[in-house]
Amino acid sequence: MILILLSGHTRGHNIRKKSNEKSTTNVESYIEAAPREVRAKLIQLRKIIKTTAPRAHERMSYGMPYYGYKGRLAYFRLAKTHIGLYIPPPVIAEHKKELEEYGTSTATVRFPLNKKLPAKLIQKLVKVRVKKNEEKNKK
Repeated sequence: MILILLSGHTRGHNIRKKSNEKSTTNVESYIEAAPREVRAKLIQLRKIIKTTAPRAHERMSYGMPYYGYKGRLAYFRLAKTHIGLYIPPPVIAEHKKELEEYGTSTATVRFPLNKKLPAKLIQKLVKVRVKKNEEKNKK
């Protein structure tokens, strides 16, 4: 399912790894492999997710950082002109108004590289997904 979400919502950006790129095995190496000028944003996004969901486990999945807590929580990936934050539905739809200035799709928010990351908004989205995962696991 995630591959469909990614390939269908990248607006023409090829975000799959090229065969000559080094495979990253952990989030640190993923961030280190990114261009120097965007590493700080990736570090910031990682910190926001980890601080907001401290019990989430972190690993690489589908070639990108993945966070899981009682189910899928969030992924992120660097693209040519943005950082994609992938959060399972219906979180994006529920916050459509707050996300108007960003490109969105069913499970994706695209944060342009030339703008500051909206930390409080990202925290809110992650908190909502945490709560949904907790509620789903109570049943």
